[in-house]
Amino acid sequence: MNHGDALKDYRVNDEPYYRPQADEIALFMAAYERRLPVMIKGPTGCGKSRFVEYMAWKLGKPLLTVACNEDMTAADLVGRWLLDSDGTRWQDGPLTQAARHGAICYLDEIVEARQDSMVVIHPLTDHRRQLPLDKKGELIHAHRDFHLVISYNPGYQSLMKDLKPSTKQRFTALRFDYPPADIEAEILVRETAVDPGLALRLIELAETARKLKGHGLDEGISTRLLVYAASLMADDVSATHACRMALVDPLTDDDDIRTTLEHAIDALFG
Repeated sequence: MNHGDALKDYRVNDEPYYRPQADEIALFMAAYERRLPVMIKGPTGCGKSRFVEYMAWKLGKPLLTVACNEDMTAADLVGRWLLDSDGTRWQDGPLTQAARHGAICYLDEIVEARQDSMVVIHPLTDHRRQLPLDKKGELIHAHRDFHLVISYNPGYQSLMKDLKPSTKQRFTALRFDYPPADIEAEILVRETAVDPGLALRLIELAETARKLKGHGLDEGISTRLLVYAASLMADDVSATHACRMALVDPLTDDDDIRTTLEHAIDALFG
């Protein structure tokens, strides 16, 4: 099996819509050319994963995405021995597949993973670019096209849930945030075909909620949630129902915060 066949199911064939905010595309391209690992930091729903998908398409490289969680082990990343009717066989994990055949491996919300499982990425993030498979007795020298990308939300970090300095300092970093209002409105119109005037009012509501971060809300209204609300409105769901369903109820159960947001909805769409 050649490299193209091994990863053909992981290619991003259709161009994903991505609206640049600054020079993040050029910076990512520069890191890729040098195969420097990239950390993408930013709040939930601000476009981190869409950006990685877009860059994989632009570079013409397969993309293997891992949604990290606290139950993920090193074996989930590198692989394990499996039993079948013929005995035992080795199955590569996504990190091993990417390193072996040449793909972008994207570890999404890496801070959610157990820290002991993250040690396996260290040899791939320095001059060695190697992946030891101890259980298989194999040392993989990463393919020329292999590239490691991670993302996380700094707003969720704590003493118990953060990246170790020894991991952070193996990456270059791009910091993302919610787009400026004009760009965010453009995204909503492009993604959902909602009326531009309604898009701008949705963003006013989002800005109200984002000011409450740290004052009753852990996170503000994300661009992703705005797309959900705009999609409902584009399908003729009333603005008040769409906003409550997509922007208020998923965000909080606090009565005072709900009241504040519902007053803002009434003022903007009533």
